[in-house]
Amino acid sequence: MGALAKDRIIVALDVPTERAAVDLVIALRDHVGLFKVGLELLTSEGIQVVRKITDLGGNVFLDGKFNDIPNTVAGASRGATRMGIRMFNVHTMGGMDMMKAALKAAAAESSELEIQRPLILGVTLLTSIDQNILNAQLRIPGDIESQVVQLTRLAEEAGLDGVIASPKEIEAILRNVSRQMIIVTPGVRPVWASPQDQRRVMTPGEAIARGATYVVVGRPITKPPAEVGNPVDAVHRIADEIANALTSK
Repeated sequence: MGALAKDRIIVALDVPTERAAVDLVIALRDHVGLFKVGLELLTSEGIQVVRKITDLGGNVFLDGKFNDIPNTVAGASRGATRMGIRMFNVHTMGGMDMMKAALKAAAAESSELEIQRPLILGVTLLTSIDQNILNAQLRIPGDIESQVVQLTRLAEEAGLDGVIASPKEIEAILRNVSRQMIIVTPGVRPVWASPQDQRRVMTPGEAIARGATYVVVGRPITKPPAEVGNPVDAVHRIADEIANALTSK
């Protein structure tokens, strides 16, 4: 399993306890690039779980999806930076000023502490949102692809390092941004896993082949089907798929 392939895997630690998260980190820290810590684990165990994971040698993607007034998001960005995480995200729909405030605060904090600034990514549209939800429920006109491209352009103008987007929109993003941006794609499911509650999905190999930088995978790794084996076995399968996609690009 090549290092380049494994480093592109972000494992979603969507578990309710620190013990469950720690067990996964210990098992997988040498086999994946990052661990995503999101709302379930944060609200169950508190922010200290992030430090626990970094102390164990895990690289953390803090999936806090910051979305508030610029001053509040700036403060949250400073706090995230102090934890020594690798990346965190903000909602692009919070607007330009909010995204710029996050970047400025993280840059200032990392400079003061003489540490590497975490990558800051903009969330475009959640992968649970389909065309009907966008238009009928949220009352946002147009198609999903156009909305994702517009939000990506805002993130680019604000200076963010990249975006979170469905694999379905990767090619449109690459066609419409003027600089190299990181693309992190949730909504990724191996062929042997159920799509569950995500609607705009693709396999890990397909997402990487289209231009994703990282893929986020949760339950297919943390709770793989019995015929696949344990979480390490599942990661190896996904990494092999990614390696094949990188070789064929």
